[in-house]
Amino acid sequence: MSDNTRLQRQIEFIVEIDKLKQVLRQTIIADKSRQENSAEHSWHTSLMAIILSEYAENPQIDVLRVIKMLLIHDLVEIDAGDTYCYDIHAREDQQEREFQAAMRIFNLLPKDQAQQLQSLWKEFEERQTLNSRFANALDRLQPLINNYYTHGKAWQKHKVRKHQVVARNCMIEDGAPELWRYASKLIEDAVMQGILPE
Repeated sequence: MSDNTRLQRQIEFIVEIDKLKQVLRQTIIADKSRQENSAEHSWHTSLMAIILSEYAENPQIDVLRVIKMLLIHDLVEIDAGDTYCYDIHAREDQQEREFQAAMRIFNLLPKDQAQQLQSLWKEFEERQTLNSRFANALDRLQPLINNYYTHGKAWQKHKVRKHQVVARNCMIEDGAPELWRYASKLIEDAVMQGILPE
């Protein structure tokens, strides 16, 4: 054990966030073999930020800041669990559960780092900056792509319809208009294929 209290707090946080690997999401991975976990989702969307940054509403976004938001915004699911985006009842108290989780988890860190992560998390949630709108666009696009390439497996399991998918994902346009045009084509094609009911 280290005599450095700061380092010890940082290590405790690192050990705590390992729990994100246990939080299962409703999204099915592309090979259709299983559900993804939230840590995999964070990794996937972070790589998308690197690859797709040229499609941001403003190409002058801070890609590193976007990646930081994508890596930390779901850490709250360690306490709050994953809330399925199409489950209206589960979403009723989602904000409060996630806020409490953010306060506990981020405050495991030394104060300066806790404040930095809380600020990033809040920025992501509020979707007021160019960076946060792009991060949110990717956070919505990733499961949509997986749903499409798994032939709507999760959509069908939960009886999700086109209007719900459009309502959930239309905010992609705020952060990345071209990615929303692409997503819209996927949605229309999914309807035509019969994997997403009208």
